[in-house]
Amino acid sequence: MKTYNSLYAILIFSILSGFILKAEIKLPSIISDHMVIQQNTNVTIWGWADIGEVVSVKGSWNDKEVKNSTDENGKWKVILKSPKAGGSYEMEIAGENKIVIKDILVGEVWLGSGQSNMQRPLYKTEDAEEEISKADFYDIRLFHVERDYWDEVKEDCDGKWVKCSPETVSDFSAVAYYFGRELYDKLNVPIGLINCSYGGSTVEAWIDKKTLESNMDVHAVYEMWKEKVTEYPELKMKYLKGVKRWEDQNGVKITKPSELPEELRPSNTIKDIEEKFFTRPSYLYNAMLAPIIPFPIKGIIWYQGEGNVREWMYKGDKHYRQKEYRKLFPLLISDWREKWNIGDFPFYYVQIATFDYKSQNPNASLLRESQTMAMDMPNTGMVVTADIGDVNDIHPKNKKDVGKRLSRWALAKTYGFENIVYSGPLYKSMKKLEDKIRIDFYYTGSGLELRKDVQNCFEIAGQDKVFYQAEVKIEGSVIVVNSDKVTEPESVRYNWSITSLPNLFNKEGLPAVPFRTDNWELSGN
Repeated sequence: MKTYNSLYAILIFSILSGFILKAEIKLPSIISDHMVIQQNTNVTIWGWADIGEVVSVKGSWNDKEVKNSTDENGKWKVILKSPKAGGSYEMEIAGENKIVIKDILVGEVWLGSGQSNMQRPLYKTEDAEEEISKADFYDIRLFHVERDYWDEVKEDCDGKWVKCSPETVSDFSAVAYYFGRELYDKLNVPIGLINCSYGGSTVEAWIDKKTLESNMDVHAVYEMWKEKVTEYPELKMKYLKGVKRWEDQNGVKITKPSELPEELRPSNTIKDIEEKFFTRPSYLYNAMLAPIIPFPIKGIIWYQGEGNVREWMYKGDKHYRQKEYRKLFPLLISDWREKWNIGDFPFYYVQIATFDYKSQNPNASLLRESQTMAMDMPNTGMVVTADIGDVNDIHPKNKKDVGKRLSRWALAKTYGFENIVYSGPLYKSMKKLEDKIRIDFYYTGSGLELRKDVQNCFEIAGQDKVFYQAEVKIEGSVIVVNSDKVTEPESVRYNWSITSLPNLFNKEGLPAVPFRTDNWELSGN
């Protein structure tokens, strides 16, 4: 009898265990209460459950229920048709268990990404206290992807949707917030803002590994990292021995590298491996971006580039990053568009601001030039910030104008608002006129304007490639440049120094894009 009871108990336990072990439906963090979904589009909803489990999804905006089964990895996804802007709605997701997502708004969703100037929270920027106190918007929702990095693609990330309020916006991206607030004011629809940025990051850290590996134009990125990893043990041992020797000689215990003489401090290779592991190719894509794809978005705003200015040592020589940036940045744009699979969605980005990079790069302006080249890609636009940077601070505090200038591109090009000038003058062509050069521009707005409160930053050179400050004159919608020191001019450069302030604007107050008319070889080119 005791044996029978034992067998019976085991049978009951086994049956109950089967129920207990069944996996409940799980959703990614991006699909949660208070989210905003993109209006009038196909919305992908996905998650995880038992292999073979049938999952049904229904939005309260209609009665249509969509079902699908999980695949061999236990992942499922369905496609819902979203309505026009409005809300709030609910979404019911049911299988062995049921989840109800509440307080869903339907509107316009934008992703902000890049490095520290996109990550920069509102509380660290200009007029922060006043702006935070006014940031109470039920129809603006914020999702902050927590910073993370990994060597393999992650299924999910840490983050949650919150309503925009003084309490929630303080730590959120200032650029993304100001951008979204402008859209909300003009469109009068709910706005969803996703901040997916990491200070100090390189562009290659945000690109899928397979994409990088298959593109020979940027293969050197991987080779440089391999070299760093290979060199690291020997360099680390040499550094530690040097520190120990210095400590013994001076009778002092070192607590941080800055206490050492400059020549004994850890090399850039050591710092990159230990302090900036997140800058490795694909590491941020894996942990922060991949987990939120294919959550539907309208477009992307991007602010990055400083992380690709600093020189690297590669095969014993100095290697400047801006040359490969010409390949890497467009590769990122095309890769992200391919991953989302919703066409050439808008991609608006910020050109790096005025800053003194000192010895990090003698021609940091080439990074700016690489960013300008990306405007050749469809549905892209660039914001110039040379006039609102800070030569002594790589994190200028004026983020309001950055967000507003990004919103000009979106309102004009994405949403069709007329009479919005969305770019400063952009170099179009040059023509030699004996001892002068005439420059034509795109985006002159209602007219060109030379400001006299800053130094003239037009330069002109002849065949000797020696540049002199030029005399500049506006003639209608063109600029005429000359110098008494250059009788047969060949090239003009404008705002080429990364530390100079621009003096050419259109009358709408947008600065001209830095440019050069030559393609002469430069250090770091």
